Amino acid sequence: MTKVLVPIANGNEDIESITIIDVLRRGGLEVTVASVHETKQIEMAHGCKLESDVLLTDVADQMFDAVVLPGGMPGAEHLRDCELLIDILEKHDIEDALLAAICASPAVVFGTHGFVVEKQATCYPGFEGGLTGAEYISDQPVVMDDNILTGRGPAAAMVFALTVLGNLEGYETAQKVADGLLC
Repeated sequence: MTKVLVPIANGNEDIESITIIDVLRRGGLEVTVASVHETKQIEMAHGCKLESDVLLTDVADQMFDAVVLPGGMPGAEHLRDCELLIDILEKHDIEDALLAAICASPAVVFGTHGFVVEKQATCYPGFEGGLTGAEYISDQPVVMDDNILTGRGPAAAMVFALTVLGNLEGYETAQKVADGLLC
């Protein structure tokens, strides 16, 4: 079974977090939601409360087929500042696992730590300056370059999550989930 890690932090975007988790689970993936904090209870950027499955420290030694980051502020900053998460991203990047981020996270996390150098990427408008070394694509909701997938923001959360699913399980699986969601 395809395994996906979704790290979350206080202040992550509500719609993006839930959409990623829900769509990937509907697609039959084993999704592990991991808090980067010392507690499983997370308060999203707009007040929704979410309990993670585990703490990131609990799964730090595991390998996943993908690591998918929601955006939102200050959630993206918490993800960026989590040394353990950056180590996990680096380990997975070396293995060519899918690394995906949406909204502020492509710039705040991937840009800060060099994951988008010499890649095309998108992010929430106004954060593009943080896409260090990348070519900013402003007119696409989702941009894929090698093993890096980036999305613009909350309105793109569904297409972003379906694109992650399609990359991991194939077009037919993503289309089946999209049809079930009336997309």
